[in-house]
Amino acid sequence: MWLSDMQKIGVAFCAGGGLFLTLGVLMFFDRSLLAMGNILFVIGLTLIIGFRKTFVFFARKEKIKGTAAFSAGIILIFLRWPLTGFLVELYGIFVLFGDFFATIGSFAGNIPIIGPYIQIALNKLGGGRRNAELPV
Repeated sequence: MWLSDMQKIGVAFCAGGGLFLTLGVLMFFDRSLLAMGNILFVIGLTLIIGFRKTFVFFARKEKIKGTAAFSAGIILIFLRWPLTGFLVELYGIFVLFGDFFATIGSFAGNIPIIGPYIQIALNKLGGGRRNAELPV
């Protein structure tokens, strides 16, 4: 897979966002780390797939509920409600990106010994939605 320079930077931003989100959870929902993780993740996603595709992905009719929850979670984190904001945001992430769990499960299914168990768990989380329309 060939990535442009902007997409490579976007991958780095998303990885940094994931790191900050993980550290924010490990540090008992530290508001600053969660906020930085959210900002980096959204910027990274925009750099990877482009502004227009990001807007179309978040503005689709069937994703409005997830977009509202994700945005409300970020706002709650900024308003010093990190635990509640993170839980609302987590719900939004599952609604927005639930279609991708089957794809992730197919890749994780190739891991020896534990792969089939990971694949089953991710397919259950994704609600069994296959062949869903991808944003890219």
